[in-house]
Amino acid sequence: MTVTFDQIKKHYGEEVERAKTRALTSADELPLSYEEITPEWLTAILGSDVPGARVESHRLGEEDEGTSSRRHIYLTWNDAGIAAGLPSSVFSKSTMTLESRYLLGMNGGIAAEAVFYNSVLPTLKVRAPEALFAAYDPESFNSIIVMRDLADQVQFGSHELDLTLEQAKSQLRLLATLHARYYNSPELETTLSEFNSWEDYFAVTVDAAGFGPACARGFVEAKEVIPPALFDRADEIWPATLASVEAHSSLPRTLIHSDVHLKNWYIDADGEMGLNDWQCSCKGNWGRDIAYAISTALTPENRREWDRELVTYYVDQLHAAGVEGVDFETAWRLYRQNLFSALAWWTGTLGQPPEAPKMQPPATSREFIRRITAAIDDLDALSAF
Repeated sequence: MTVTFDQIKKHYGEEVERAKTRALTSADELPLSYEEITPEWLTAILGSDVPGARVESHRLGEEDEGTSSRRHIYLTWNDAGIAAGLPSSVFSKSTMTLESRYLLGMNGGIAAEAVFYNSVLPTLKVRAPEALFAAYDPESFNSIIVMRDLADQVQFGSHELDLTLEQAKSQLRLLATLHARYYNSPELETTLSEFNSWEDYFAVTVDAAGFGPACARGFVEAKEVIPPALFDRADEIWPATLASVEAHSSLPRTLIHSDVHLKNWYIDADGEMGLNDWQCSCKGNWGRDIAYAISTALTPENRREWDRELVTYYVDQLHAAGVEGVDFETAWRLYRQNLFSALAWWTGTLGQPPEAPKMQPPATSREFIRRITAAIDDLDALSAF
């Protein structure tokens, strides 16, 4: 079903009016704002399996607005809820604003994340947050995902984090597990039919968010962190980006996370890497994920030393999971090609127009642009096509 922005605005306006008169009590209802969330609704989605459990009160954490709205919710349970060990805090992300519905509704990101947590994650042995409730409205694109709070249990990634070789290998083990599970699988057209193709996801993002001009602006704004020889070839970057995306249409497909920058990873208590924020997941070739992960996770110095070993390791992990026909040379070529769409996600973020919602701090964008463009320059990726 194709939904236009005018339809989204109409649904959103109707919801704003409806929120003034309704009381939210059932898990079948989605809140239209965080202020509308009630103890009764929280009880319905988190405590319905525990006889007598009830949320007596709750408190909202600080607002964190980006492509989606993210907030902690702190809960006070009655004795039955406390005795059952029900969570005293949860982490939520939603699309309760018109801007987030526009950005994530048009490219399929809202449906993708809810379907991932409800249908895909239970089939995978990967580290990812546990969703306690995930639902979306396919007409209005309202959505909310409520997850177990990991804040005190893991170390979340940042653009300043410097991963070790073993941590980078942990990332690739997780990605190989995901990619092997759905590699050329018939499920891509059945149980995973709600996921967009990577080419369509990218095309809609370009059209809906004005991504092409934003990428060009961001590239210029980041000049001081881009290798000079590469900056002088700026007019070749966008054509290479489009070519890297289009190549997916003729490559083996799987389910990819598609936004595997370092801030979407976390280090678990045992040192293994976990991956969150699945709203960009779609159907494409695994090359995007490995290029994006390696180029943002490592400093240029470590990436230069380790990337051949890491690409070899990833291929070995695919083979161990039963995927045939992938060799190092193919993987190396796809690694080089897909650096361009990884770069676009950050030049486009840095170059957003002033009126757009701010998705990331400029320092984060500049550091990832620095790392990715160093890889493009080092590997002569413009000649990889």
